[in-house]
Amino acid sequence: MGTQTSYPLDVGSIRADFPILDRQIGGDIENAGAGSDGDTPLVYLDNAATSQTPKAVVESLVEYYYEYNANVHRGIHHLSQEASVAYEDAHDRVAEFIGAAGREEIIFTKNTTESMNLVAYAWGLQELGPGDTVVLSEMEHHASLVTWQQIAKRTGAEIEYIRVDEAGYLDMEHADELIDDSTAMVSVVHISNTLGTVTPVETLADMVHAHDGYLFVDGAQSAPTQPVDVEAMDTDFFAFSGHKMCGPTGIGVLYGKESILSSMQPYLYGGEMIRSVTYEDSSWEELPWKFEAGTPVIAQAIGLHAAIDYLEDIGMDAVRTHEAELASYAYEELSQFEDIEVYGPPGTDRGGLVAFNLEGVHAHDLSTILNDYGVAIRAGDHCTQPLHDKLGVPASTRASFYIYNTREEVDALVDAVDGARQLFR
Repeated sequence: MGTQTSYPLDVGSIRADFPILDRQIGGDIENAGAGSDGDTPLVYLDNAATSQTPKAVVESLVEYYYEYNANVHRGIHHLSQEASVAYEDAHDRVAEFIGAAGREEIIFTKNTTESMNLVAYAWGLQELGPGDTVVLSEMEHHASLVTWQQIAKRTGAEIEYIRVDEAGYLDMEHADELIDDSTAMVSVVHISNTLGTVTPVETLADMVHAHDGYLFVDGAQSAPTQPVDVEAMDTDFFAFSGHKMCGPTGIGVLYGKESILSSMQPYLYGGEMIRSVTYEDSSWEELPWKFEAGTPVIAQAIGLHAAIDYLEDIGMDAVRTHEAELASYAYEELSQFEDIEVYGPPGTDRGGLVAFNLEGVHAHDLSTILNDYGVAIRAGDHCTQPLHDKLGVPASTRASFYIYNTREEVDALVDAVDGARQLFR
């Protein structure tokens, strides 16, 4: 394995913004065969679950809490005005980041899952019924699959699944067969969090719109890692989470076309989202506030704004290139072992993650050994249990890469996997 690096990013400078990457991780190193001192550098490769947070984002949170901590839209005093402006600016920044028309199309939630549920309940319960179909793919995250499954049970709608072929690609001929005049919604992942497959969402948008249906794109793995333009994509809904893109936990984004959001009823009721209330009835605030009931995610939104600034200073094209190169390199290096199965399509036209299994070894056991080498990865079904059933495995091991990861860390992963192979053999 080579250690020569050729990055579009200044990874050394980027890593300096993430103090956690300097941690030494203790494990049973001696028994694992990687050393005897009990400490080894952290190699963080679980970014598809949660990325690390740079100092600039943490500082934005500290500044809010230290200098203008107040509720928004409810106070005349100076701190409330400052907080309100910062919160509204965060909506504008997100709209700019994903190519939305304006803040009216940006709703803050807790995460991608809540964004999915908002549409499913506020739109799906009202619009779906017997004779309607919701089309998903076989590689959907549980946030989509389970949510639409439950809405279908309540409304009498049917769920259909676009096949994933043996190479890990979406079968677009099958998609064309499934999407017809009964299709009310197509809900798909933009990038599979297990296979790394990039879904051709523009083509799906054309298909479903030809039948007057809607498209929901789960962008949890794409918004953090590549340029996104929702208008060019022509998706009706798009969702992602802050904690996968250098932002805080506890904030998600739902984009929706203004014309559709305007026709939808609120998902949550209470303070902040109302315009007027009497004992007999209530009316709702304008977009996006009618979908943000109660005290909103103020600090988290400010942190997300800072995270977007940080990523765009790097350049999202560079982020995509860097991730793709690391994932392709990891795919090639892991594929050299005859007893390792790597899932998803090869090459650089994929997301920045690689899922794999070591023959005869459960993913949890492999993950435990890799932890002893300081390598942090994810093991399990990655909230894609039906996809793993299709693959014929109970779980997989997943390494996922981000802006601060290096080719040398991929080498460390492969060395650790090889050490685990020797141990289990």
